[in-house]
Amino acid sequence: MGSITTAVAVGGEMEREVQKSYWTEHSKDLTVEAMMLDSHASALDKEERPEVLSLLPPYEGKSVLELGAGIGRFTGELAKNAGHVLALDFIESVIKKNESLNGHYKNASFLCADVTSPNLPIKADSIDLIFSNWLLMYLSDKEVEELVARMVKWVKVGGYIFFRESCFHQSGDSRRKVNPTHYREPRFYTKVCWVWQKVKSDDDRGFQRFLDNVQYKNSGILRYEHVFGAGFVSTGGIETTKEFVAKLELKPGQKVLDVGCGIGGGDFYMAENFKVDVVGIDLSINMISLALERAIGLKCSVEFEVADCTKKTYPDNTFDVIYSRDTILHIQDKPSLFKSFFKWLKPGGKVLISDYCKKSGTPSEDFAKYIKQRGYDLHDVEAYGKMLEDAGFDEVIAEDRTNQFLEVLQRELGAVEQGKEAFIQDFSQEDYDDIVNGWKAKLKRSSVGEQRWGLFIAKKK
Repeated sequence: MGSITTAVAVGGEMEREVQKSYWTEHSKDLTVEAMMLDSHASALDKEERPEVLSLLPPYEGKSVLELGAGIGRFTGELAKNAGHVLALDFIESVIKKNESLNGHYKNASFLCADVTSPNLPIKADSIDLIFSNWLLMYLSDKEVEELVARMVKWVKVGGYIFFRESCFHQSGDSRRKVNPTHYREPRFYTKVCWVWQKVKSDDDRGFQRFLDNVQYKNSGILRYEHVFGAGFVSTGGIETTKEFVAKLELKPGQKVLDVGCGIGGGDFYMAENFKVDVVGIDLSINMISLALERAIGLKCSVEFEVADCTKKTYPDNTFDVIYSRDTILHIQDKPSLFKSFFKWLKPGGKVLISDYCKKSGTPSEDFAKYIKQRGYDLHDVEAYGKMLEDAGFDEVIAEDRTNQFLEVLQRELGAVEQGKEAFIQDFSQEDYDDIVNGWKAKLKRSSVGEQRWGLFIAKKK
């Protein structure tokens, strides 16, 4: 959870007093440098403000609640397009400065209040966009959770919650006598929010809960990574990634969509080595949380989003490449998904997919039970390729790579067994047994021809 850099932990009323004292001290000069705690703030602000605003969902003519508004470097920008902006901050001198700078916007109002107060004058289902920039790191873990619960009530169905935070370590070069800021790991925030859209409660999130609580718990992801290699949760790790990506003939500046990106290893490889822009989507919050953490400090163009590929939409002709590794086995309606892929690709664009398959005909009772237990939708290699053709793709290559799958499985299993003691030390005997038994079962199913592994490449003319 959150870490605290003061000498002693504080909570409740004491936490609020510490934070208020901290910001009273740093608000004596009502400047951008004081608010950002950085001597280079003016230059940073010019660079980052347009970028942050570009990330916001549409809010033209809509109601915006800005929490921790400070002296208003975003308030005025928001007011230019919003129907109404309510700017809130708990330091009176700061919010008065904001009002003096932005009070000429008739659609803006200003409130001096603490976001942790349970009695804020904000009605349920009244806000289209809740915006904050560097706020939650000044709240305790419990305060964040309680605030998020209230924000979800305030925002309308279809509305959004957006926030931006510093993670891991201090930002800004201002000297501080004490620093009560909570520099958390991104996964703490992804458990509560990043950019949230409020949806109706009857929308089906059961499969996502299954992924995050059963198949892809954090511990499960990390043990898969131990097998596949740093950054990977798909067959063959970096070795198969290098082989398959080479077939795409990537060029600098191209845009790649990775469907089922996992923890991002393939995305970082493509972006760093081929200078492409990669968008990685995955339904698992845990996967995206870890991918975001791995992206910290990297100098490449990769962005990640928790998204359902069957519901996500992109404009036609957006991507040069759509890439997916051992993911679409979860999708029941593959024909519809492939038609979406076709629309999203630019003319001349390519799709590359590796996926679990099955032999033609009726599966054995044991394999059918495994497929049902996992919730997979498997097809034989030829039928898989035909679905891509039916979606409009040309030059479809559908290869049965089961022999390669067997070789990779055997190599991965051997490495785990050889490093048994280290694996158990990092995880547990139970984790070791699960991995070894799981890999042996896949080897058995694949060696008798039941479980297959396919590689599919196709082009949009």
